[in-house]
Amino acid sequence: MVASTSARAPSPPPPGPRPIRRLQESVINRIAAGEIIHRPASALKELIENSLDAGATSIKVTVKEGGMKLLQIQDNGCGIRKEDLPILAERFTTSKLATFADLSRLTTYGFRGEALASMSYVSNLTVVTKTKADSCAWKACYADGALTPVKAGATSDPKPCAGNDGTTITVENLFYNTPTRLSALRGSSEEYTRIIDVVTRYAIHNPLVSFTCKKTGSPSPDVSTPSSSTTEQAIRLLYGQTLAKELLHVTVIPASKGKGKASAAHQDASDDEDEDVDDSWSAEAHFTNANYQAKKMTFLLFINHRLVEASRIKRALEAVYNGVLAKGAAPFVYLSLQIDPRSVDVNVHPTKKEVHFLDEDAIIERIADVVQDALIGQSQSRVFEYQTLLTGGIAESATQKSAGKRKARADDEIAEEGAYGHAASHDSTPGGSQGAPAASQPAKRKVYSQHKVRTSLQERTLDSMFPIAHPSQRPGSGDGDGMAGTPGTPPVLRGKEIKESQCYLKSVKDLRSIVLKQNHHRTRALSFLPIPSIFAAYTLTHTAAELSEILAKHTFVGIVDAPRCLSLVQHGTRLYLLNHGALAAELFYQLGLQQFGDLPRIRLDPAPGLRTLVALAVDAEEGVAQSGMSKDAVVDRIVDMLLERRDMLQEYFSLGISADGRVETLPMLLRDYTPNLDKLPLFLMRLGPQVDWTDEQACFDTFLRELASFYVPEPLLPDEARGAKPPADMDVDADADARAADAQTEKATQWQVQHVLFPAMARYLVPPKSLLERDVVQVADLPDLYRVFERC
Repeated sequence: MVASTSARAPSPPPPGPRPIRRLQESVINRIAAGEIIHRPASALKELIENSLDAGATSIKVTVKEGGMKLLQIQDNGCGIRKEDLPILAERFTTSKLATFADLSRLTTYGFRGEALASMSYVSNLTVVTKTKADSCAWKACYADGALTPVKAGATSDPKPCAGNDGTTITVENLFYNTPTRLSALRGSSEEYTRIIDVVTRYAIHNPLVSFTCKKTGSPSPDVSTPSSSTTEQAIRLLYGQTLAKELLHVTVIPASKGKGKASAAHQDASDDEDEDVDDSWSAEAHFTNANYQAKKMTFLLFINHRLVEASRIKRALEAVYNGVLAKGAAPFVYLSLQIDPRSVDVNVHPTKKEVHFLDEDAIIERIADVVQDALIGQSQSRVFEYQTLLTGGIAESATQKSAGKRKARADDEIAEEGAYGHAASHDSTPGGSQGAPAASQPAKRKVYSQHKVRTSLQERTLDSMFPIAHPSQRPGSGDGDGMAGTPGTPPVLRGKEIKESQCYLKSVKDLRSIVLKQNHHRTRALSFLPIPSIFAAYTLTHTAAELSEILAKHTFVGIVDAPRCLSLVQHGTRLYLLNHGALAAELFYQLGLQQFGDLPRIRLDPAPGLRTLVALAVDAEEGVAQSGMSKDAVVDRIVDMLLERRDMLQEYFSLGISADGRVETLPMLLRDYTPNLDKLPLFLMRLGPQVDWTDEQACFDTFLRELASFYVPEPLLPDEARGAKPPADMDVDADADARAADAQTEKATQWQVQHVLFPAMARYLVPPKSLLERDVVQVADLPDLYRVFERC
């Protein structure tokens, strides 16, 4: 092997020490500002403390975008002198400290003079201030600790302006020149939550000061407290009555001079007997008892009126509550600690959120002991409410149960006497006062069996959730809003409100006013059979208002006779027999009038011919021969009459007839309700002779009456025709199919009557007095039945 003779490159010399440079003043100030102003909430804390030091009794905070865009605080304090404005935003300028020895006697919040200076380095700072001696307010703008012109081209001196006594400080575009700090902040909503928390804490500690905090443009504040209040009232206002009613209040003093006094909320906790109490420190606490449990502990600590954090005090109080509350539960604690300023070192944290004080262990132990004693005294009796009934009843004590049994036996005896006509009083019971209710619990009036209503309007049966489709209906046949009663579609009657259409026709307005006055007695002679005369003795003399009450709060019992349109309903303790056909005719008339000009549509697919339908009805009509015209002439006249007016029928009633004479759409009066399309030929035929086409109001009225008759769930054929035997030459399968279709139609009609028609009557019908004459009859009354049975 041949050794390499190439020389290696020499190693670079080790790097020398870097030179020490003096930082620029702007860099120093921005670094210092970052230590003091962490986020908008920390800036607001400094501003609130300045306002409190100025003796303000009203502090208003306005925030925009979580304080990052705008943070304004307005107070009515003593203000700032004009002579002090040039150095207001310079570092280490303060009115609260002159020498280092003053720190031992410090009673104010601020003392370094760095807060406003720090804000001016990381935001646009504006100050408007006025003292009581000034004749006007003065406005000054600051940047990097120095005055800047309010407007371009102007001088930087403070400018006079209008303003009230006190100071208004506006911080805009916070951290605009420190993008890293700005990007590290959370969303505006979370920053605003932190601001609300700061305002809430200072509002509780300073109940004599009015605090208001709101967002820019918001009509109402999110925090608002009155002045001249108390700590307990502030807690109730800001944290709610649920927390406030569980508060305990203690005043703690050193154990060597006297015992801490504990009391429930709203009681004085001072000890007047100990005249030689050592005032080196004292504490006042408001905290919740064992009945209040939250998911997270709320701990408000003020030491010498300064909002601080003390993890040791918090852990000590948590240890006290561990033996009282369940695992995972946390309390609310507000603690205000007053210590001799000579024993407190406030200059241990840039934001002054931590302080050190002498005898810390002894003070913490003393506070924890007093709080624990107060909790133990209150926890000897706990109140628990538990549900024993589905209706929300509270369990009764043993004495209440025994008294209730005695009272029930006495009421039963009274009821038995009263049933046979003997005089009875609910206030006196056999056996003297043994069964009398306590004075604090007034006796409830007993409801006898014959007066109990055992039905509920809120009950819903399973069959109401499964619509039965009409044979003439199929999915997707609706137009626009859809067709009522689509198979598999649950009812939407309760969720869809039928609104009155806007109509400026005087004739329609007059018809609507007549309905509201319940004066329209013109009802076409319908083919409904009268209610059997065996119930004539029970005919009522109700007013229309009482009939409205019956329909609005009825419970459907069942259909008694579908061909005769008779149904039973219950209202209270009474049973009524109703002609639901007559009621339905009035309901559909009113619904058509209410939706005049804006009726939904039912699309017919395929569209039948108008002439074919009218011809079917004319062939079945027996009185055509008496008119002196042939059937074809009658059909031609009716068809021509409807075709001439098809534009009007389409616009006002949604009855669509094509130019070639096909019926494309029908008006939909009620969702989830399908009229019997077997009646369509008769309906179209009757539009010719039964509608008054010569007068506008009469035309609308008669057309809607015919439309309502078409919608009534009555059979097309009389009982004899429907019960006739099928023709001999009819196929057996066809007969079975026809009977199945008839059964399906009957089921669908009954379902619509119960679950669509009667709820619609309860909701929309304004019944006229004419319905009371023969269509509503009371057939039973529970109290009357009890009297009958008592005689047996």
